[in-house]
Amino acid sequence: MIDFLNSIIVLLNFIIIPGISYGSQLALGALGVTFVYAILRFANFAHGEIMSFGAMITILFTWFFQSQNIGLGILPTALLALPVGIIATIILCIISDKFVFQYYRYQKSVPVVLAMVSIGVMFVINAIIRIIIGTETIKFSDGQKFIMKAKQFKVMTGFNEGLALKSSQVITIFITILLLTFTFWFLQKTKTGKSMRAFSDNEDLALLSGINPDRVVFTTWIIVGILACVAGSLYGLDKSYKPIIYLNLVLPIFASAIVGGIGSPFGAVVGGYVIAFSEIMVTYAYKKFFVYLLPSSIEPTGLVQLLSTDYKFAVSFSILVIVLLIRPSGIFKGRVL
Repeated sequence: MIDFLNSIIVLLNFIIIPGISYGSQLALGALGVTFVYAILRFANFAHGEIMSFGAMITILFTWFFQSQNIGLGILPTALLALPVGIIATIILCIISDKFVFQYYRYQKSVPVVLAMVSIGVMFVINAIIRIIIGTETIKFSDGQKFIMKAKQFKVMTGFNEGLALKSSQVITIFITILLLTFTFWFLQKTKTGKSMRAFSDNEDLALLSGINPDRVVFTTWIIVGILACVAGSLYGLDKSYKPIIYLNLVLPIFASAIVGGIGSPFGAVVGGYVIAFSEIMVTYAYKKFFVYLLPSSIEPTGLVQLLSTDYKFAVSFSILVIVLLIRPSGIFKGRVL
């Protein structure tokens, strides 16, 4: 029984808790992509760089607050800088729409044109980020790193395995729950949210009903800016910040949105967790887990790892291809805002 509990702790430590945390970050990113697709009708490939920009502003103001000895004690100073990052990211989204996307929208350009334009915006934002903050890996987490350390858990329980719980993981899960709850409440209960859903479902009918399309678009970019900045900042806080990482995140984020059902906010959230757990479960080495469960005579000698962590993003791509072949509409077929 003790060995079984130790094996469960191993899974909690290396798969379940990291999967929920990483899945929360992907869910927020995929939700932002879904809003743009459902309302503006194009795939925004610049979303990863928008996340990176928000994280960058959060980092810069974190450094500023730290230089002024302003902090939150055991909590990361980044939480204090996050509202500034959100405001800056919203401004970036609105400026991008005003000077780039709006023109093509008024020209009634086909979605593929807007998608290609978003790639251009992606490279421009990436260049700005690299000029401002560079290309090196940055760790900006401060405060209390662990809520519970593995050694503390061992002393408390007497188990061989220790359960480590990072503060960044708990913060990520908590903020994600709050933000998702607010987003779904906003869509379902507020007049603006209902207007966005109507616009997403049938644009022509929504216009005939007197819905202001410019207001819907403006509100959409505000929501996208909030989701992108929070997702990017939480990812950097939990792991580390490096501009190239956010460019790579575009694949799992889009995979999450498509697997869940492109255009479905709830599907984007579910897809985020599906992709996160798939990546972690396929690339984790299960040797220690099986050592606890199997008799010593048949204990594995190798890592018992399906794929190296170097192929983590290949898992997202594989799942994306499989879903497009078997169920192109995703898990939640035909759902919109």
